Amino acid sequence: MPDETPRTDPAAADAPSESPVADAAGPSSSPETGTVDEAAVATVEGDAGVEAPAGGTDDVADATAAGAPAVDPREEMRENGGVTKPKRQRPPRPHRGEQLELKVESLAHGGNGIARTEGGWVVFVRGGIPGDVVRGTITKRKKDYGEAVIDEVLVPSEERIPEVAHHPGAPWQVLPYERQLEIKAGQVEDALRRLGGHTDVEIEPIVPSEQQWRYRNKLEYSFGEDGEGALKLGFHAAGSWQDIVHIEDCLLASEVGNEARNAVYAWCVEQGLSAYDRKLHQGLLRNLVVREGARTGELQVRIVTSVGEFDVSGLANHLNETLAVPPTGVLWTQMSQVGETTYGGDTDVVSGSAYIHDEVRGLRLRISPEGFFQTNTVMAERLYALAAEYAGLEGWERVFDLYCGSGSLGLTLASHAGEIIGVEIVEESIQDAATNAALNDIRNAKFLASDARTGLPDAIELAGRPDVLIVDPPRAGLGPRVCRRIVEAAPKRIVYVSCNPTTLAPDAQRIVEGGYVLRKVRPVDMFPQTPHVECVAVLDRVA
Repeated sequence: MPDETPRTDPAAADAPSESPVADAAGPSSSPETGTVDEAAVATVEGDAGVEAPAGGTDDVADATAAGAPAVDPREEMRENGGVTKPKRQRPPRPHRGEQLELKVESLAHGGNGIARTEGGWVVFVRGGIPGDVVRGTITKRKKDYGEAVIDEVLVPSEERIPEVAHHPGAPWQVLPYERQLEIKAGQVEDALRRLGGHTDVEIEPIVPSEQQWRYRNKLEYSFGEDGEGALKLGFHAAGSWQDIVHIEDCLLASEVGNEARNAVYAWCVEQGLSAYDRKLHQGLLRNLVVREGARTGELQVRIVTSVGEFDVSGLANHLNETLAVPPTGVLWTQMSQVGETTYGGDTDVVSGSAYIHDEVRGLRLRISPEGFFQTNTVMAERLYALAAEYAGLEGWERVFDLYCGSGSLGLTLASHAGEIIGVEIVEESIQDAATNAALNDIRNAKFLASDARTGLPDAIELAGRPDVLIVDPPRAGLGPRVCRRIVEAAPKRIVYVSCNPTTLAPDAQRIVEGGYVLRKVRPVDMFPQTPHVECVAVLDRVA
């Protein structure tokens, strides 16, 4: 995601598109279903020349190269400006809608299974795991790869276990948790080595999640209707922007959050309210955002609708009267735009407060409705502790915190640093960061509302060059321009908190080329039952 766009949750189970990728809202890919991001398709350099989704490129190249039929180079030579070059033969491509029997051989970055046709054409299989033999239907057909959905698992993998819940937001629940950790750790190593050329970096053991279910403090649900017009509330089906899978008990949410979700759904059904039709662009109900303070017990319910009228005060009264834990705040956001997103629009506080609070590493933090905050509070503490360990602060350093969100990471370091300067493009989050500093009587922190590329020079002008620089970008990573700005700032140490190893790897390589060494990386599992993994990396400037 470019710096100019608000981030969204890197593992949000709320929509078929992720735009923090924020997070993480426009057409893109689904972090929970593993659908291929059309905008992220990149050309792979290699013998096979495969076009593949960014993040799974080398797996695809290897798969295609290994499965391609042998070609006699004497029959494929052609003249090209006086230089003879072999003409690459592409494997035959099945048609869209065609059914195939496929064997899943490995998992790509992003969670899709990788299979090959007999001719060597690569197919990304949603929901497939290594060892599965499936009958699948081709849903997308590109020059060098396709996508398929599973119609039937003919021979299940020896690793496949029964689903705990029918949930589009938990595609890896069919793998034992220990195996999930192994695959995530392996994909981090693979991304660093293949996409960044980091062959000598120390990769520490992955930090497992303390909770495998009910770990999220925020869920974004989508409204829809079935063929008979009955209201549904749940998540987008795999690869679909229109179809909604209704959920009765979301096992990623706490029991308190799930009770609130069900209460809203039941009230909307009783009122006879219609869901927004994403094809016809008509109807009222769009999304429901349920957010909790895991340490404080506070609860926020925000209903997102098209512009219109309904008895939103009646909804607030219903929730306050029926829920065992009454909401701290009930909010109503009206959206006029066509695309599905919970960001922007006009938000009114119907009852209670516009904010909730949570606690991380001894700090009390205010969170705005659209402010960024890690969605797994327990593991956020582990993540921040690891970042602090890697930063190695002695108490005198000037620390810059880029993409600081509500300031949670930087503020947890404030007592160990001389000064904290946070930079974040979302104004609401910057206001939260300043408030959070005051709430915790932290006086050595300042915050700037700016994108990272232009805000970094402003921060240097304000405070001087950083000794330590921390970045926590969205899934799209830093990109060349921000990496260049960071190298120009010349901090002694950089701590990179990443939610996407396939962008961490090239970002780290750009920084290494600017005079740094990548010392070590440690994966952290913030999102069990999904293919997503966080990492913390540390880079030191070469003297």
